[in-house]
Amino acid sequence: MKENRFDVEFLQEVIDFFEDIEEKARDKILFNIHKARKINDKKLFKKLTGEIWEFRTLYNKKQYRLFAFWDKTKSIKTLVIATHGIIKKTQKTPSKEIAKAIEIMKKYYTEQ
Repeated sequence: MKENRFDVEFLQEVIDFFEDIEEKARDKILFNIHKARKINDKKLFKKLTGEIWEFRTLYNKKQYRLFAFWDKTKSIKTLVIATHGIIKKTQKTPSKEIAKAIEIMKKYYTEQ
């Protein structure tokens, strides 16, 4: 079995997002994240900007996105921090969501 390429930590906004969506959608998102940890697949985990990435899941004709960034401060393991989630309504990722992920990332580093 392939080793995980990184660990994933969910911030509170992701947990809240999971509670707001249907259980089967949440299960599919978690399944895809688990898969993305093992294989490099842009359909599952894609770079959006310099530091912001997204976990991508299509379930029941809805596009679910979890925004994330890499925490490279911990040399022991590679960690991806998932900041928040959305259900995408357009082709283009809303820039305000990327900006929000960047703000959460900055806050994360100042509180470390």
